[in-house]
Amino acid sequence: MFQYDQAIVARFPQTVGGVIYATGLRNHVVSAELETLYVAEQQQTIARIGDTSLGDIPSLKAWRGVFSAFGLNPTKTRSAPEALLRRLTKKGDIPSINPLVDMGNLVSIRYALPLAIFDTRDLTGTLTVKFADGSERYTELGSVDSDHPEIGEVVFADDRGLVFARRWCWRQSHQSAAQNSTEDVLITIEAQHDNGHHDVEQAMNDLLELLDRFVGGQYQYALLDKQDTHFTPDT
Repeated sequence: MFQYDQAIVARFPQTVGGVIYATGLRNHVVSAELETLYVAEQQQTIARIGDTSLGDIPSLKAWRGVFSAFGLNPTKTRSAPEALLRRLTKKGDIPSINPLVDMGNLVSIRYALPLAIFDTRDLTGTLTVKFADGSERYTELGSVDSDHPEIGEVVFADDRGLVFARRWCWRQSHQSAAQNSTEDVLITIEAQHDNGHHDVEQAMNDLLELLDRFVGGQYQYALLDKQDTHFTPDT
């Protein structure tokens, strides 16, 4: 279902990933209570960050280092949580999309961690975090045209070479995006900083509580690192 390629954890040994496989979700049910929680979390996050530079937040600083290590300028290509927090601190809010995306964004800004929610309807085999060889196929959100990642870029790709996310935690694909009709998802919460295990575990617990409360379903989950790189849910 999900794994880190050995070359990834060898190059980035501080990698920690919380993985949740959730099925039978009701993502079409909009909750006023969730909307209230989401807005409140945004305001609390703005207050907590204050005048702190996003680049000084340990979790974001660590991802900047990872992006630099595979050839990106992290101030031009920002990790997903940094992009979210940058929008929040500059514009004052993050728009609501649907319950799954809103819950993911809520937890992401709370911990300043990348959190991806992948609809599994187009997933074939195992979703692997790996260095791209350039043959993989990627369709940007909202597009119908396919492109290829750069050689050496970190991607999430399935057994057919379909890319679910580019540049590790930069941008998801059209096929992977959670929609109102989404029922089954694979969720990842990742860290590279020194306190990563603790923060990912806390974030995963928070998200599991929100999922159970607002979209129902069944869940299997695991915490991965360089010692344990593979997650296979029970069938």
